[in-house]
Amino acid sequence: MKKISTNHTNKMFENIKHIDEYGNEYWYARELQKVLEYKEWRNFKIVIDKAMASCENSKFNVLNHFVEVNKMIELGKTAKRKILDYELSRYACYLIVQNADPNKEVVALGQTYFAIQTRKQEITEQEYDSLSDDEKRFYQRKLTKQGNYTLQKIASSAGVKNMAEFHNAGYKGLYNGETADDIFKRKKLRYREDILDNMNEDELVANLFRINQTKQKLLRDNVQGENNAKNVHYEVGKKVRKAIADIGGMMPEEMPTPKKSLKELEREKKQLENKEKKKLEGIK
Repeated sequence: MKKISTNHTNKMFENIKHIDEYGNEYWYARELQKVLEYKEWRNFKIVIDKAMASCENSKFNVLNHFVEVNKMIELGKTAKRKILDYELSRYACYLIVQNADPNKEVVALGQTYFAIQTRKQEITEQEYDSLSDDEKRFYQRKLTKQGNYTLQKIASSAGVKNMAEFHNAGYKGLYNGETADDIFKRKKLRYREDILDNMNEDELVANLFRINQTKQKLLRDNVQGENNAKNVHYEVGKKVRKAIADIGGMMPEEMPTPKKSLKELEREKKQLENKEKKKLEGIK
C-alpha cells in the first residue's frame, strides 16, 4: 500500500459522512468521487459497478449498500438536470476504494480508513444459532429496520407520497387485511409502541422477506406511480402469506407476542450496565 502524505487525512471521509434519521451512516457517491479525485463521473461509475459486483459475489444484498437516488442540479438561472447518485454504506465505500485506482494516494488512505472501521454486515449461521431468542429478535429487527429504510427510498423514487398507506398495503397482504393499527390493537400495545419491537423472530423474518421481495420487484419491474407501488406491496405480502400457508406454517397474526418489547429489553440492559458501572466505581 502506498505511503500516505500529510495532504490527505481521515477527516476527508468523515467530513462527507451523513447520518440518517435512524442513526445509520452513509456517504454520497458524488461526494466520494471528488474526495477520491475522480474528475469524471463516467470513470467513477465504472468503479461503482465493480464494487456492486463484488458485493453481490460476497452474497450481500446490493440494495442494502448501494441505494440509487436522483438529484436535481442547477445548470443556470432556470435550467435544471436530473443526475444519478448513490447513498453508500460503509461497506459499499470499502468495496469502492478496493476497486479504485491504487496509484492515487487518497485511495490508499481510503482503503485503510474503511477497512479498519468496516464491520462484517452479516453473521454466520453458527453464530446466529448460538444467539438467545431475544438476541435473534434484535438481529432480525435491525435487518427489518434497514430494509424498511431502503424500501422507503425506492418507493419514494417510484412516486409514493403517503408512506403510511404504502406500508399498510404490505401488512394487509401479509396479515389477511390487517393494517399496522389493527396489528397494534390486536397485540394490545401501549401508546406509541412499535409493532416490530413486539414481534417474535419468525414474525420479523416473515416481514423482512416481504420487505426484501417488494424492494426487488419495484426495481426489477421499474414500477412507477403510487397506486402501482401499493398494489405491488399488497400482492407481495399476499404471496408471502400463501408461501407460509403452503408449507403449513403459522400465520403471522397467530404468532405469539413476546412478553417484553425490544425497547423494554434495551432499557433493562442499560439499567443493568449502569448498576454494574456504579458498583465498579464504588470499588475504586
